[in-house]
Amino acid sequence: MPNSVGNGERGFWLQVALPIAIGLLLTLGIALGFFWPSKVNVQDRGTAANAPANSGDVARGKYLVEDVAMCGQCHTPRDINGSLDRSRWLQGAAVPFMPAQSPPNWPILAPRIGGTPPASDADMIKLLTTGIWTNGQSLNFPMMPFRMSEADARAVVAYLKTPTAW
Repeated sequence: MPNSVGNGERGFWLQVALPIAIGLLLTLGIALGFFWPSKVNVQDRGTAANAPANSGDVARGKYLVEDVAMCGQCHTPRDINGSLDRSRWLQGAAVPFMPAQSPPNWPILAPRIGGTPPASDADMIKLLTTGIWTNGQSLNFPMMPFRMSEADARAVVAYLKTPTAW
């Protein structure tokens, strides 16, 4: 029996679906704390959102955003070839996939997160450490409910606010 997957479908799976699937698996790994969990001093919790970012935080945030969580896969528009448009890095995009049976609140757009994030530093850190948004609710899938350490969340926010992130 001949292969029923055409070249167009194979290209879609290799260029779009496979990187997204890998990104979601890596994101799940972060959410479960498998990748370099950092220790956070409980006494620092009250001031973590107000601490100034340093170049180490920005570099750590860049690594987490680009190489581990792969935020750009959903939060960056794609060009006509399906590649991420780095000129609009993290500026929001259409969610690149839909489930066969989509839940009622499945988002169609991933918001802009580069530049000025869509919430305060404290709210972004809360989201990345607890999975809870400013309205007190968990975000809808496909966004993973992160459980980053406070130090990693602070680093991600520092990176998102740098001009190199957008």
